[in-house]
Amino acid sequence: NLKSKFTMIILIAAAAQNNALGKNNELVWHLPKDFKRFKALTTGHHIIMGRKTFESFPKPLPNRTHIVISRQDNYCPEGCIVVESMEKALEIAPKDKNVFIIGGGEIYRIGIHIADKIELTRVFGNFDADVFFPEIDPNQWELQEEEFHSKDENHQYDFSYQTFVRK
Repeated sequence: NLKSKFTMIILIAAAAQNNALGKNNELVWHLPKDFKRFKALTTGHHIIMGRKTFESFPKPLPNRTHIVISRQDNYCPEGCIVVESMEKALEIAPKDKNVFIIGGGEIYRIGIHIADKIELTRVFGNFDADVFFPEIDPNQWELQEEEFHSKDENHQYDFSYQTFVRK
């Protein structure tokens, strides 16, 4: 059982009310507080992502082990472990208090079935996007915590940090 290795498998994302994640391999909003929260939660842990998500970063994120899922042969970006499946990603992650699944859309669709927790930044608005977060089924997930943030000079949209746990 791959899940037994970890205390928590956590999906972490920022998604709009229509579940939009991004367009053309970029986020469609800029929320500095969300970036700080992402950094605080994921630093020191393994992060699992798809190739396109990894390629959207200017460079590997510091103080995290990057596991990239890709079907491309000979794909080996510097500073990453590359595997061909979620199963392989979880197999090679050493016992870690938390392992984070950070996107994109297809990786979230796989991850939502095995995750224990979702750390979601819900951005209040509907956006044109080409990548979406999967629906959170209220029969499987319970909203445990929510912290609202109003838009301000640095944040163009209202947003909430939402923590869901599997029922």
